[in-house]
Amino acid sequence: MTTYDDRASLTDLTATVERVRSSVESVIEGKPEVVRLSLTVLLAEGHLLIEDVPGVGKTMLAKALARSIDCSVRRIQFTPDLLPSDITGVSIWDQQRRDFEFKPGAIFAQIVIGDEINRASPKTQSALLESMEERQVTIDGHSYELPSPFMVVATQNPVEMEGTYPLPEAQRDRFMARVSVGYPSVEAELQMLDVHGGVSPLEDLQPVAHAHEIVKLIEAVRGVHVSEAVRRYAVELVAATRSHPDLRLGASPRATLHLLRAAKASAALAGREYALPDDVQALAVAVLAHRLLPTAQAQLNRRTAEQVVQEILQHTPVPAAPGRQPGFGGLGRTIPAYPQQPPRGL
Repeated sequence: MTTYDDRASLTDLTATVERVRSSVESVIEGKPEVVRLSLTVLLAEGHLLIEDVPGVGKTMLAKALARSIDCSVRRIQFTPDLLPSDITGVSIWDQQRRDFEFKPGAIFAQIVIGDEINRASPKTQSALLESMEERQVTIDGHSYELPSPFMVVATQNPVEMEGTYPLPEAQRDRFMARVSVGYPSVEAELQMLDVHGGVSPLEDLQPVAHAHEIVKLIEAVRGVHVSEAVRRYAVELVAATRSHPDLRLGASPRATLHLLRAAKASAALAGREYALPDDVQALAVAVLAHRLLPTAQAQLNRRTAEQVVQEILQHTPVPAAPGRQPGFGGLGRTIPAYPQQPPRGL
């Protein structure tokens, strides 16, 4: 059992995350909110889906995050001819040993970069389902554990683009959050020309944190306190998606769990030992929107899942500030009552 002394303190967490954040932002110009969400998903033991048009730095963001941490990294280029065994691995007959030998696939790494994941067929995409949820791979009746920490950072182009397959609902539901990089501002693009004009900044990027540090930080995030009122607030937000008239598929219970974990990681990144409704509100769109399916009428009215989540945030009552609650890790310390603030986005 992990004790408080085995976990990293919030001071250690803040210092380590600041080093990783600065390292990634040296490559990704003018997108601090995207970098923060990526780190939030990492510390919440989730997987990140980066969706946007080509050329805005999706793969570079994934590579920068991977290279900033001293851990094993594998990159998978998803193509229509990619096979499931290319991802999970395959058992090969060994003539000398006269037995099958398992050859691990690209999924056996601590950070796996899936480039253009929606260019592969749904059959190949399904090879990620077990590994992303259970952190193991089963081949020929044998289960193989994946290393820790384990995170899949996948990029995809919009479905409207040529040669892409929509991700199955079960696949999208396993990604904790979806983020869109977007086009940079004029100032950021000018700075990008100066920095990237000669050589790629990825070439000089060095690890600023070790894998064992990330594991300790994940343990620290698990100890962040979440009050009953905040937990109920998260459940009410997710439940509202299941009965909304503009949605034919709402968020799953896994989405509730992911939203709570992400809120705890967001609180830890802010240096707090407790989660606020603000943490839930800030992450609701990124965590919930990609799991929702609008109705045909909503699509005709150009209603997006993001707009529906924003509407739910506006109509769901924010819990009133309670009295003082137990502190971080159940150590008996007290925390101040949280303030009520309007919904805010990342």
